[in-house]
Amino acid sequence: MKKQEEVELNTLSPFEVKDTLIKLAKSNHQHSMINAGRGNPNWIATKPRDAFFQLGLFGLEESKRQFQNLDGFGGITDKDGITKRFQAYLALNKNVIGLRYLNDLFQFAIENYSEDSDDLMFEWVNGIIGNNYPEPGRMLKNAETITHAYLMKEMSAGNTTPESKYDIFATEGGTAAMVYIFNSLKENKFLKAGDTIAIGTPIFTPYFEMPVLNDYKLNLVLINADENNNWQIPDAEIDKLKDPKIKAFFLVNPSNPPSVKLSDETLDKIAKIAKDRQDLILLTDDVYGSFTENFTSLAIKAPENTILVYSFSKYFGATGWRLGVIALNENNIFDKMLAKLPEEDKIELRARYETISLNPDGIKMIDRFIADSRSVALNHTAGLSTPQQIQMTLFSLATLIDTEGKYKTAVKKLVRNRYDKLYKDLPGSPLISADNKNAAYYYSLVDFLNLAKDKYSEEFSTWVGENYNALDPVIRLAEEESIVAMPGGGFDGPDWTIRFSLANSYAEDFEKISILINDILDEYYNEFQNK
Repeated sequence: MKKQEEVELNTLSPFEVKDTLIKLAKSNHQHSMINAGRGNPNWIATKPRDAFFQLGLFGLEESKRQFQNLDGFGGITDKDGITKRFQAYLALNKNVIGLRYLNDLFQFAIENYSEDSDDLMFEWVNGIIGNNYPEPGRMLKNAETITHAYLMKEMSAGNTTPESKYDIFATEGGTAAMVYIFNSLKENKFLKAGDTIAIGTPIFTPYFEMPVLNDYKLNLVLINADENNNWQIPDAEIDKLKDPKIKAFFLVNPSNPPSVKLSDETLDKIAKIAKDRQDLILLTDDVYGSFTENFTSLAIKAPENTILVYSFSKYFGATGWRLGVIALNENNIFDKMLAKLPEEDKIELRARYETISLNPDGIKMIDRFIADSRSVALNHTAGLSTPQQIQMTLFSLATLIDTEGKYKTAVKKLVRNRYDKLYKDLPGSPLISADNKNAAYYYSLVDFLNLAKDKYSEEFSTWVGENYNALDPVIRLAEEESIVAMPGGGFDGPDWTIRFSLANSYAEDFEKISILINDILDEYYNEFQNK
């Protein structure tokens, strides 16, 4: 690719650059393409899926009971006695491993989260069959209780019963949660065109691409993590949040792509500012928190100010399921700020929500997210599909019942092994060390200029930076070796970094990538010597 083409390409979102890289990688027929760019994991959690499909088979049998004389038809099952019928079904199929595991989850849920076994199984069967609208629209009753416990275990350093309670809205993945939140904050006057918000960087690029769209027209202040201090946010950057013109702070934690969680000390400093500034909106996207030990969310540290976004996609290998949540503490600043809006704003919002409540002023913020997700007029059909909610429930229970953390240990070992293979033959030290206690190791940033300096010399590294575009090594990996990676600069990371997803390729692939990066360094060095 010509240098000018690289310059133009480098102006695009890294996710758009990825499509070009894939085309380049596929055009080289000498190698099989390795896609180490996208964050889609190449594993799945099998046990909760096995339970899901076995539940579906039982649900189908329950449905058929209602129309036994009409071929091809089923109906809504009876709630009374459904637990006994499930136990009878289990006895007839006692050698089916997935069904036995489903029963383990069911019994665990009854003991810990539901007093009425028929109520729970009725929700599961109707939910998995999908024969009713989601009711309530926010989330099915038992599904919310169980998902709440899961979130607290993963987001609150293992504490499944924190002092405060969170309302949960199940969404079509974390991306839908983002859209709903941005839209509702605008519609409910929390953010207006021309307002300023802060973004913690490096970050998943839509977080700084969305706010500047004509939909929102927000100004951005970047809160930059320090690559030389294990990607923690320096005090001087955190102090920017004290400025009253900053209405909100959006954060991905652990970060994407550095893949490092903020320390408790850093979170405490942010929470202190939020306590002093009861108008500061915090949003934390914690999808990668499950890949670390004793993770604590900003939503736990600053519960009143924080909107929590979480997705099940990465940890369980479920990007196609589109399972996400918005969680909001029952005692939050949003409901209080709504009550204090100027009268003209209240009049406008009453008109917006008057068709769904006789007291539109009293609609809580969590319920406004739900109504706004369906443009208010379709509020009665809001909610994540019930089969999705049942799979979310079973994912949650699979983690809650795993008191020894066997799955967490295995999935962490999986990505860590890939990290070790990537850096096995690379010169110098990685940006994130192998013993970093805050690292999730889901992604890794490779600093190409640092590699050039460590393998050859400072002079050589400077020459590469002055004579080539930062996208060039990423292009070469795709064109010459059919390796797809992503430019770290597109995530507001250092320009000459390459982002590898340690989730989307195998350990042997990263061993190969390590060697090929060295080959590309050698190509540059040969040019440098002959200059």
